[in-house]
Amino acid sequence: MADVTFSPYDYYDIDSDPYPVYARLREEAPLYRNEELEFWALSRHADVMAALRDPMRFSSANGPLLESSVWGPAAQRALSFIAMDPPRHTRMRAIVSRVFTPRRVAELEPHIRAAAHHHIQNAFSNEQFDFIADVSAKVPTDVISELVGVPPSDRAEVRRLADVALHREVGGREVTQEGLDALLVLVGHFAELVAERRNRRRDDLVSALLDAQVDGDRLTDEEIVAFLHLLVGAGNETTTNLLGNAVYWAWRHPDQKAKALAGHVPEWVEETLRYDTAAPTVLRSLTCEVELHGVAVPQGSRVLLLPGAANRDPVVFADPDCYDLSRDTGSMISFGNGPHFCLGASLARLEARVTLEELSARIADFDLDLSQARRRQSPYIRGFAALPMTTVR
Repeated sequence: MADVTFSPYDYYDIDSDPYPVYARLREEAPLYRNEELEFWALSRHADVMAALRDPMRFSSANGPLLESSVWGPAAQRALSFIAMDPPRHTRMRAIVSRVFTPRRVAELEPHIRAAAHHHIQNAFSNEQFDFIADVSAKVPTDVISELVGVPPSDRAEVRRLADVALHREVGGREVTQEGLDALLVLVGHFAELVAERRNRRRDDLVSALLDAQVDGDRLTDEEIVAFLHLLVGAGNETTTNLLGNAVYWAWRHPDQKAKALAGHVPEWVEETLRYDTAAPTVLRSLTCEVELHGVAVPQGSRVLLLPGAANRDPVVFADPDCYDLSRDTGSMISFGNGPHFCLGASLARLEARVTLEELSARIADFDLDLSQARRRQSPYIRGFAALPMTTVR
């Protein structure tokens, strides 16, 4: 058997089904080296977890993405505090978390339910509809936009720009010029929003961020703009792809689909997060030489962590390639761990649960047309760009 090879830009083999390669990485190359792209990769659950909990050696200061155009000390300008280390990360997260509390998230449930109900009912007006475009992309876009203060007239364009910024061409290893242009337009849009709220506060997240402080420390306009970009981009994508993956894997496993539609929606969400996480990769940079699996990995090396592989490690999860809504998913790493544990995890879970509850309450069954389905092309996002659905009501 040939040596295992891995590139997150292999959209034909890796993106369609990365899990056989992940299994080989865990067994044959738990510390994998890609010379061409100049990164190391860790795939075992224990290794990924340890790295996420060790920001002193596995730094986020250069950002979580591989591309040279978005990797480096300037990454924080676009990616906010996910491209920072303590103590600056601690300061930024403390301020943001003051206005992103569990109470504030829980209070969004009626709005999420109304949005899900509205978009599902509209989708049902057609015999077949695209679950991604008509439901799973629209619900988080509405919720995040309402939270941030993006007016309804701008929401579709904000979603489009975020999609363009994340898209990669087939075989592409860098952000496209179109993607960079979209990013600049998004940043400009958020800068205008912040400037407007500085002059006139409203009951939204931007106004709360302008007023939030910890020990007298406030966020700058630039820091707020970066956080908004992160929230609208990552926040939308996580839920959109979680929902798409949930209906896809339930469809692939009819016994689990019956269980999901019968009311086991929270379990449906959690097992999908483990089984096929929407965020399968994240990058770190070594601040010093670190010995990993007997190899001295030099200071400055880029280490790609693979939560998607870790979530199917048989050392932690029995029969990990089985999609089973009854399993204990408590050890999954889908939202990270350590100081960079995803601040929006509770919101993503709430959006997914409510949307799937609204869907399952209105249907007896559903079917998917994979001949028209399309996957996203990105090394950082695992999900569908299109997923045609028909329902039995």
